[in-house]
Amino acid sequence: MEWQQFLALAGAHFLALLSPGPDFVLLLNHTFHHGRRAGYRTALGIACANAIFILAALFGLGWLQDNPLAYALMYWVGCGYLAWLGWQFWQAKSAPIRPEAATQAYADTPNFFVRGFASGILNPKNAMFYLTLFTVLVGKESSLLSRSLTGIWMFSVVLLWDCLVSWTLSHPKLFVLFSNQQRLLHRGSAYVMFTIVGVMTWSMLIGT
Repeated sequence: MEWQQFLALAGAHFLALLSPGPDFVLLLNHTFHHGRRAGYRTALGIACANAIFILAALFGLGWLQDNPLAYALMYWVGCGYLAWLGWQFWQAKSAPIRPEAATQAYADTPNFFVRGFASGILNPKNAMFYLTLFTVLVGKESSLLSRSLTGIWMFSVVLLWDCLVSWTLSHPKLFVLFSNQQRLLHRGSAYVMFTIVGVMTWSMLIGT
């Protein structure tokens, strides 16, 4: 792979990371409500889900494009999961949170890795994004080593970026600010999730 191709690939990938989506909303909520460690676990789950799509794109994800039923099933399961997350955010109750209290309550909280992984793996747009990226900017003519190194780079960037976001959001001043605005955060997150589900549903129905 030429360095120009790699720069284009890395740039497109990073720009996609900057675009807030369900993974970001989940990371935001887990970090503010449960602390930095929860955010890191969520980030690892999201990165591992991305790694699976990267591996699938490396070794042939084309079957998903050729199997409308499998894609539709994955699509609707993903919509259902995002809608469930939105409902969880909507029902969440506000309670005073301190950074040290979030760490203390860590053991009683959900499995953040699993939730992060589920959010990433049940998003069919992730699958198509990596497939398109590797098809257009990498191509089959690239060596296995080159594609593998690119995949490792992408996984590392996703993990480090999400951990950086979690670390930044867990800053004491931001933590206190959002702790005092929990209802707004929960309802805003729910609206974002419901909007994403609505757009995904509309896109699928219009496309069929």
